[in-house]
Amino acid sequence: MLQVFQQIDAQLRQAMAAAFPEAAAATADQGLDPQLAAASKPEFGDLQANGALALAKPLGQKPRAIAEAIVARLQADPAFTALCLEPQIAGPGFINLTLRPERLAAEVALRLGDPRLGVPLADGPRAGAPAPVIVDFSSPNIAKEMHVGHLRSTIIGDCLARVLEFRGHPVLRLNHVGDWGTQFGMLITHLKQVAPEALNTADAVDLGDLVAFYRQAKQRFDEDPAFQATAREEVVKLQGGDPVSLKAWGLLCEQSRRAFQAIYDRLAIQLSERGESFYNPFLAAVVDDLRSAGLLVVDEGAGCVFLEGVSGKEGKPLPLIVQKSDGGFNYATTDLAAIRYRFAPPPAGDGAARVIYVTDAGQASHFAAVFQVAERAGWIPQGCRVEHVPFGLVQGEDGKKLKTRAGDTVRLKDLLDEAVERAEADLRRRLADEGRQEDEAFIRHAATTVGLAAVKYADLSQNRTTNYQFSFDRMLALQGNTAPYLLYAVVRIAGIARKGGDAANTGTSDEISGLFATKDNPLSFSEPQEWALVRELLRFDAVIAEVEQELLPNRLCTYLFELSQVFNRFYDQVPVLKAPPQARSSRLALCRLCADTLKKGLELLGIPTLERM
Repeated sequence: MLQVFQQIDAQLRQAMAAAFPEAAAATADQGLDPQLAAASKPEFGDLQANGALALAKPLGQKPRAIAEAIVARLQADPAFTALCLEPQIAGPGFINLTLRPERLAAEVALRLGDPRLGVPLADGPRAGAPAPVIVDFSSPNIAKEMHVGHLRSTIIGDCLARVLEFRGHPVLRLNHVGDWGTQFGMLITHLKQVAPEALNTADAVDLGDLVAFYRQAKQRFDEDPAFQATAREEVVKLQGGDPVSLKAWGLLCEQSRRAFQAIYDRLAIQLSERGESFYNPFLAAVVDDLRSAGLLVVDEGAGCVFLEGVSGKEGKPLPLIVQKSDGGFNYATTDLAAIRYRFAPPPAGDGAARVIYVTDAGQASHFAAVFQVAERAGWIPQGCRVEHVPFGLVQGEDGKKLKTRAGDTVRLKDLLDEAVERAEADLRRRLADEGRQEDEAFIRHAATTVGLAAVKYADLSQNRTTNYQFSFDRMLALQGNTAPYLLYAVVRIAGIARKGGDAANTGTSDEISGLFATKDNPLSFSEPQEWALVRELLRFDAVIAEVEQELLPNRLCTYLFELSQVFNRFYDQVPVLKAPPQARSSRLALCRLCADTLKKGLELLGIPTLERM
């Protein structure tokens, strides 16, 4: 109920200013803050305003007397009394506010059949083309397979992009693929020597071969000085635009790209690839800009920017190297070029308003340094934001980094395969126990949906800043905060709505809302369990706005789990299909809105739902 919250906040500010004009004048720039927040306990109502306590000292009055004066002004405002029951003053001066039942019911009616479920666009109506938000995520390296570490970046980034898009932001989803650098010298040299036929066709080498191929090339590079020298020469050729070297590079990239796309298709991930190579033409300009700004310092032959507030062991500022002593560039240079391009106005850049990087927490210090240099260089316009979204490690159940029994990093493809296989085995056992017969197409579809959903949800439901332990048994459980539990809740609620009448599941927004609520026959609730579900459903827009700002997908997961629990208590304790006609209609409306909210929430997590399980 973001809009209702904003209305009450504005009414409180007006009441405070009217009651205490001298305090309002002293804070003319910022205004008086009512400190409005959700009530800490249900018995305190819906909202709680604590601003009276902050005014006690500057006004030299008791906070309770201040609260009484504010409440008197509120009660004289017809717009406020249309929203809330009489405010209650608690303790030393807390103002507890309870929304009128008829207003809560009306808010539910407004959301019925509304595809946005009451979630407003971020900035309301906007003129012209709004600036995009860039989400940089996934970012695998060419000639290497995606592993479990890429899982977190990929699905966290996808979820954040979905939420931002739902809030109305144009989002540019960028895959900053590692497709350039010195490693390509050794890869191209090895390719030319051991698989020259690959230069004539893109199908001569598949990704599995490329992974082993990379290891072979690396071993030769480490052990053979002649090979190493040739590889370094190949880097120069590649950077100089040698046609044969560029063709070899392109073939290596294309082979990897195909395998990456197979994973993205499987996880329903949409990305625009813009690898490191894209920024090559802009690297020299980065160094020139830093030099012109007086930030570049040559130290032992390398071009550096010394960081402010970041010191080494001897207390000296640490440098960020942007040009090596041999004149070459590095990852920091590329990342600086990316920031410079992304914030630059079109057509010279993307003209972004916000740039979000989703990478592991181990890169936090690197991005902090890059962001600082970009800020000092003036590449981040005023009012724009650049943010690092760090995440922890995926661990095994032993608390150590997740690896195969052989000690290798777990391939993402293998992990997803196993999740689907386990989901299928669980489904077949359950069908056998229930004596149900289902066709193979249903079993495969349900197992794939549940298996992939379980992997995604288990990750997204954790606070991304911490490590988490990967357990197939936990993530595939039908009970607890898991994807199968939520998917089953959607199926169950949809079944109730179907039994209540097909008309409740079809039609336009106005038709559906009118089915359950009219001016002469509005939604009506009387049981505590109904009101608990109403209030939980109406929290959805605030949760989405919170995820948009804080970039924590687990907040949405927690909400969906709590919503399903509140619904189950409602359904277990209050009759729906056997209720009297008016109560039945209102309760079916809650079922419908709950199913729609769970579906939309799961969709924003990148998880499709099922009609039956």
